[in-house]
This record gives sequence, C-alpha cells and structure tokens, in this order.
Amino acid sequence: MQKDLIDFIVKTLVDDPSAVVVNEVPGEKATVLELKVNSDDIGKIIGKQGRIAKAMRTILNASASKDGKKYILEIID
Repeated sequence: MQKDLIDFIVKTLVDDPSAVVVNEVPGEKATVLELKVNSDDIGKIIGKQGRIAKAMRTILNASASKDGKKYILEIID
C-alpha cells in the first residue's frame, strides 16, 4: 500500500511518469522504498532544500505507523 502511495504522489509531480520506478526492499527492521525517476525530474522530487522529499517521507511514515511498520524512502539518482 505504501509503495502505491509513493508511486501515485511522484507520478503527479514529474513530467515523465512512465520513468517512475518504486522498488520495495524488505529488511529486518524497516522496509526500504527505492525511488528512481528521470534525471530531469530529480529536482522536482527533492524540492527546494529537500522539502518535497521530507513531506513524502512524513506522509509515508504516517501511513505506515497505522500498520505498525517502518519505511525508509531512498531517492536514487
């Protein structure tokens, strides 16, 4: 569910939604969501001073805390 949430948010922000890839890597303590976008859209995902990335991480943690899980969002160049 969290993977779909991040996928939806990112696809609305970028110019090339077909290049958005979200991989879910389960871990021992937390699940890592690896986000890959087109190199031209990386600035739109991070935002000024990382505000958009921080907001997405906040939404992700709020959504995951209802299930008692922990997620980490990594933006890969």
